[in-house]
This record gives sequence, C-alpha cells and structure tokens, in this order.
Amino acid sequence: MGKKIVLLPLDERPCNMNFPERLFSDGAINIVKPERLGEKKTPADFDAIKDFLYRECKEADGLVISLDMLLYGGLVPSRIHKHEKEELVSRTEVIKKIREMNPGILIYGFNVIMRCPNYSSDDEEPDYYLFCGKEIHDLGEAIHKSRNGVKSEISVDKAAEQVDKRILEDYINRRAINRYMNVEVLNLAKEGFIDGLVIPQDDSAAYGYAAMDQEIVREKIAEYGLTDKVLIYPGADEVELTLISRMINAFSDRRPKIYPWFFSEEAKNIVPLYEGAELINTVLNHIKSAGCEAVSDIDKAEIVLYLTAPSGQMREAVSQPAGTEGYRSRDIKGLIDSINKVKTAGKLAVMADNAYANGGDLEIIDSLDKNRMLLTLDGYAGWNTSANTLGTALAEAVFVYYYGKTDDFKNFMIERYLEDAGYCGKIRGEVTDDLPESGMTYFDVKDRDGVVSHIVSDRLRDYLHRHLHSIEGDVRDICVTMPWKRMFEIDLRVQSGRL
Repeated sequence: MGKKIVLLPLDERPCNMNFPERLFSDGAINIVKPERLGEKKTPADFDAIKDFLYRECKEADGLVISLDMLLYGGLVPSRIHKHEKEELVSRTEVIKKIREMNPGILIYGFNVIMRCPNYSSDDEEPDYYLFCGKEIHDLGEAIHKSRNGVKSEISVDKAAEQVDKRILEDYINRRAINRYMNVEVLNLAKEGFIDGLVIPQDDSAAYGYAAMDQEIVREKIAEYGLTDKVLIYPGADEVELTLISRMINAFSDRRPKIYPWFFSEEAKNIVPLYEGAELINTVLNHIKSAGCEAVSDIDKAEIVLYLTAPSGQMREAVSQPAGTEGYRSRDIKGLIDSINKVKTAGKLAVMADNAYANGGDLEIIDSLDKNRMLLTLDGYAGWNTSANTLGTALAEAVFVYYYGKTDDFKNFMIERYLEDAGYCGKIRGEVTDDLPESGMTYFDVKDRDGVVSHIVSDRLRDYLHRHLHSIEGDVRDICVTMPWKRMFEIDLRVQSGRL
C-alpha cells in the first residue's frame, strides 16, 4: 500500500482540485481529497471540511492543507468574507487536533497573502471592486511608495479621494483580518503543529497593499526564527503540487539536484508579470519549497529546469509573437540542442515555459513538435503566472524522478500542451473575440458544458492536428468543460493511447 496524502485544496478549480491527483496517480502515492468544496464565491462548508480532515488524517502519512480553504472556505471567499478574528483563530484548532490524534503525520500548509488587482472587476473580488478596484490598488501603491520615499504618479491624498470611505473601510478591515491570520498561522509552525509552511503572494507587485502585508509577515518570520521553516514567494495555484513534491522527497529522504537553465543572464533578473520579485529568487525559492536542491553546475544536476523567459519585459501570451529584443535574442535552436545533450547524458529535462504570462510560447512548441521532442521532455507547463508554471514543471520533474514516465503522466503532459499552449496561448483569445455574437462575455459563457465548451474542444482538435502533429496519434478524444462558466480556465480531459 502506498503512502496516503490527504489534500485540502485551495478551491474547486481543476488546477487545485484535479491536477495533484492527475499527476501523482502512481500506486506509490494515494491522494485523498474532499468530494465537494464550494463554488467560486460560495465558501465550502467548514463542518464538512473538519469532518473530512478528522476522518482521513487518522492514519494518513501526510497532509497538504490550504489554510485559506480551512479558514475562509476557499481562495475567492477569503477576499469577501465577513468573519471575525476570533472565529478564524478557533478554526486553527483543527490542525492541533490532527497533530494530537496522529503525532507522526507530516503536515505542510499554505496561506495566501490577499491580492490587490490593478484592474476593476468583481469576478473574484467584492462587488464594489467592479467600479473602484483600480482606484483601491492605486491608493495602496501610492501609500507604499510614500512610506519608502519613492515618487508616485498620484499622491496619497489624491488617490484617497477616488475611493468611497465606507468601501475603503470594508476593504482595509478585511485585509487587516487576513494579515492577522497570516501571522497567526506562523504560530502553528513555530509550535510544531505544521512541519512546513508557505506564504504565497497571489498576483503580486513590488508596491501596494499586498507588498506591505508581505513585509509585515516577513518581519514576523524573522522574529519567530522561522526562516528555514517558512517560505514566502509569488504563487498560489501551484503550491499544492509543490508541497506534494516536497512530501514525496521527505518520505524518500532525498533532495534531487536541479540546475535552472536560462536563455541569458539578463532573463534571471526580470520581474515576471503579476509578481513582485526577480525571477531567479522565485526560482530558487520554488526549488527549495519542492524539497529539491539548486545547483550552479549543470554537470552536477540530476534535473535540468529549462526556463524560457525573455531578457526584457514579459508580455501576455495573447500578444505573441513579441517582436522586442528580449524575445528575438533567445536562441531556440540552442535550447533544443541543450535538451538533446541533457537527455543523452541521462538527466531529466523539464520545461517551465514562462516566456509569456497566461499561456505557452507557440514558437517553442512548434520547434519541439518539429523535432519530435514533446514527449522527450520530462515535464512541461506554461499556464497563468510564471510561478504557477514553475511549480507545475517542478512537480512533474519530481514525479518522473521517482516513478518514471507512466501512461498517466504522459496523459498529463499532453493535457498541458493542449491547455497551456493551445488553449491559453491561442484559442482562448480567438473564441473570446467571437463571444459577443452569441450574447456572451469573457466572464459569462452561460454553461459549463455548452456551446463554448464544444467550440473549444473542436478548436483544440484542430490545434492538435496543425501544431502537435508528432503526438496527434497519441490522442483518442478531447473533452472540455468551463468550470466557472468563464473563459479564464477550462477543465480539459484527454483520453490518450494509440488505437
């Protein structure tokens, strides 16, 4: 019987609810998760979560737990809740009871620093964020810059005039409660109830409310002497995969050696979109968080992590191909040659395709396909933020390191090429442009399994035929649903295996 890992996901989206099980589906690992959670802005039931955890953790080897799910009922509910501190603090007793009834269980947790988007939309935020979200963000940025002696485009007073005082009070109060809980969960690590803790910063930036909260949490980490036990870095939706990887490494008492490969030295120092830290620092934190060891000599590596980031400003995937020097200067032939050399040397090669935000690099995918190397790689990811991509690629590498390239793993890889490159990098934008003709919008496609999901399925089949020709014969069927009835994410299921 394999190791049992109990998972409490961040929310019910496929990347959180399904990716861990789809990737780590080897018989040596048994991932147990709740059958149901909440739905977007509707929080999961706390009592149901509590009962699930008590029942499944009694004889489990490990627990990977989203504290946002435990405390608030999910990621989006954490941004709109009305809970008081006392109620939230009482919910942390669940962790203590689990430790009491199973002292030997390995517990890794994560608790997201609440984001502050720089655009106005209430899709995942409080209702008022629809008409003053950007103004709230701009005020936070102005305050932070003012405190640091940095010139801002707008003064604090002028920015404050743009936001209704009652709205601002609601927003600031919720941030204060969430920040209090970010610090409170540090005590769980300090007192030994949690063995490892990640404080990811979701959709972050160098200045603003989220960055100020991060500073306070960092100070407490240092004050509590937890710098070796608590990591804080950009990310969110990939953390479950990262911590499961770390747990597998801990079970095996090994730390795979990883060499991060960049197109250039300049690429290491860019700040990816939606992140507030230089790429190299985030990469090193992710490698450590996954229980691996970064090495500076490729010859000493067991795994080579290929990063496709440009040497200059990162662009959105919908804008590709980008014509800036930071993209043009990348030697894609050299990338292909390096992968071949690494594979010949018997090392694993995994690609974190973070050239663009919110989608894979179509030029690189075409090169991999023409060279029949899509399944030569030991992992590929290229979705959402650079941090999301990075954590997913590292988890793939850890899986192959221990279990090899199983049929289920190859299926997961094919899904990544279709979803990350095909859908995120190309098809999502094309279908979105046609939505007004059908009375739909990016944020409302009416049905989970309706007209849009069938259009996307057909477009993916066409993309497979035109751009992933080398693996077309490995795909029997493609099925797509829209879990939140919007365009941002899909639930993609691929039935693979040659006829």
